[in-house]
Amino acid sequence: MTSAAIFTCLRRRISPSMVAFPASLDLTDDVAFGYLRELCTEIVSSFYGESVPSFQGNNSRCLIRRIEVLSLLLDSLEDYGGPLKEASTSTLLFLEEIHMLLYRCKILIDYIKGSSKLWLLLQNSSISCFFHHMNQEMAAVLDVLPLDEINLPKNVKEQMELLRKQLRKSKLYVDKHADMLRLKLYSFLDDFESGIIPPKDKLYAFFVEKLGIDNVETCRAQIEFLKEQIVNDDGDIEPSASVLYAMVALILYIRFLLFKFEDEDGELGMSKDRPKRDFISAETANTTCDSLPKDFCCPVSLDLMQDPVTVSTGQTYDRASITKWLEEGNLSCPKTGQVLAHTQLVPNRGLRNLISQWCMANGILYDTQEKADCSPEKSVAAKPSKAAVVATKATASLLVQQLEYGTLQAKRVAAKEIRLLSRIGKQNRASIGGAGAIPFLSKLLSSADASTQENSITALLNLSIHDMNKRIIMDLEGCLCSIVEVLNNGQTTDARENAAATLFSLSVVHDYKRVIAEENGAISALIGLLRDGTPRGKHDAVTALFNLSTHPGNCTRILESEAIPALVTALGFEGVYEDVASVLSMIAKQSMGAEAVAKEDSAIARLTEIVQYGTPRGKEKAVSALLEVCRNGGIAAMERALKVPFLVRSLHGLLCNGTKRAKRKAASLVRIIHREQCSSIELSSTGFGYATLETTFPSELSFAISVPVL
Repeated sequence: MTSAAIFTCLRRRISPSMVAFPASLDLTDDVAFGYLRELCTEIVSSFYGESVPSFQGNNSRCLIRRIEVLSLLLDSLEDYGGPLKEASTSTLLFLEEIHMLLYRCKILIDYIKGSSKLWLLLQNSSISCFFHHMNQEMAAVLDVLPLDEINLPKNVKEQMELLRKQLRKSKLYVDKHADMLRLKLYSFLDDFESGIIPPKDKLYAFFVEKLGIDNVETCRAQIEFLKEQIVNDDGDIEPSASVLYAMVALILYIRFLLFKFEDEDGELGMSKDRPKRDFISAETANTTCDSLPKDFCCPVSLDLMQDPVTVSTGQTYDRASITKWLEEGNLSCPKTGQVLAHTQLVPNRGLRNLISQWCMANGILYDTQEKADCSPEKSVAAKPSKAAVVATKATASLLVQQLEYGTLQAKRVAAKEIRLLSRIGKQNRASIGGAGAIPFLSKLLSSADASTQENSITALLNLSIHDMNKRIIMDLEGCLCSIVEVLNNGQTTDARENAAATLFSLSVVHDYKRVIAEENGAISALIGLLRDGTPRGKHDAVTALFNLSTHPGNCTRILESEAIPALVTALGFEGVYEDVASVLSMIAKQSMGAEAVAKEDSAIARLTEIVQYGTPRGKEKAVSALLEVCRNGGIAAMERALKVPFLVRSLHGLLCNGTKRAKRKAASLVRIIHREQCSSIELSSTGFGYATLETTFPSELSFAISVPVL
């Protein structure tokens, strides 16, 4: 992967990064000859060790033959040239330059060997130029060698003179046959761009017979490599990202048109043990490389930074982490504690490039695209072209046919492919939904095969992001019931969690919230996942519950499902307690919900604890829930609240240090408590005195209490 990282710089016609330069060679040690010979042998053996590349074969063979001649020269220099300590300046300079040349040749050969057929075809002209540049560089290096001053065998000198002449006369060689194939490949894309799907026999003749893409594994390899190029694209490489998207869509269509679905996991399929590469994450960094540079990690999240940005204090953070920090009402630098002069985030492009180079050198995919600073032009350029859309629709039709008529194995593969295809792109989801995949995926939710069930529910989750597909799912008889059944009794944890996430996605539409809540067992299943699920499952469950709780008509259903005890318990779960407080706040907007929350043991106490010790966002959600409970829960709820120790003290702290919204909520709650205490004083000759009230609410709170409730 290192060579790919370096050659990325080469093919962009910019100066190679420092990674492209090898460690300096100690020319005072005669071992240097052995090292250079080993480097020559490594380059030659790597080329001949496997099959010769389908493209750039002539250029590669010519370069390898010249390296073999250089290896012969190095042998002779060691045998007849004398000790390096006595070598001339010209000889030492030659050895330094030949070291650099051989290293760059290795980079180029490794890149050719590691690239896909389609990529070599698309880059035919530019890669040919780099071979020509290598020849020119070799000629310049040989001009440095003082052959007349070195005692070498006559035959070696003659070979070197011949090599010099060949290099001086060498011209750029571009394989005309490869260029014709490249143009033919673009002609297929033009057909798709025009809405024309080429005949199967023509596609077979080109891709299978001429390009040698003759099995599922080869198709997958082509797709994976092209996707890597899309990820690493900075907009300055040809072909553009939109063309590469179309190429990926075309090859995916070829895979399902020309090869059997059953081959996916069979003899012609990809190896199950093949390592899967994914975007960098904390887990990836921990398991891939123990030497993760600390400067590449965000001081807040401690993860590798995806989009490093600099704040006014000069400190650098990951954009997602610092944005969340600022949204929580913090106006200071997390690392230094200094007050920020402004909240503008400046992209740290230099650090992002260093992280990208490190990731590529360690075999890790890294998304280098700037999320916040992408220009509209670049965003448009990255959108799938019409060719990609047409190819995706054709692929979707093939997949749906297999869902309807295929064998069990074919259905499993089709469900998996729809899951993957629907992960990205609004148009992909629309095409798959329009092709009629949803009814067949719904039937597969009851499959006895765990993999098929999980892929089907995840595919429905991805498809449900599109509004048109939401309507299809909700209108399809039995589909919602099947989703709830997976949520209750799914064969895998991921299946149950994705079923909860699907309900969340569907409940975004207000009219569907009541329908989902009324589905038998839906809320109970979400409560069960919240109580017993993994951290991710708890999060999926509570977000779905929050969406359902925003519909006034669902409060009764939620209470009947005995959700309150589970929600109160979940206030103690790290990572979800903020969202749980939001759900309780929504439930407490109705009097029966507020009364139920107030009656639950420890509910008010736990909310108060969050107000005192939680995150800024958590405090905001908790005080909002307390406000609704006290406002709508009646006298009993207020009495329970007043019995909780430190409630008033926690509100005092929130009025001083909370977010703007938290201060408003706290001020409203303080006024309600104030009115309740004053009312108690009027009704009783004994009780709370004004002196006690002033002690509890000092005069400096008067301004905060007067803030209007919004």
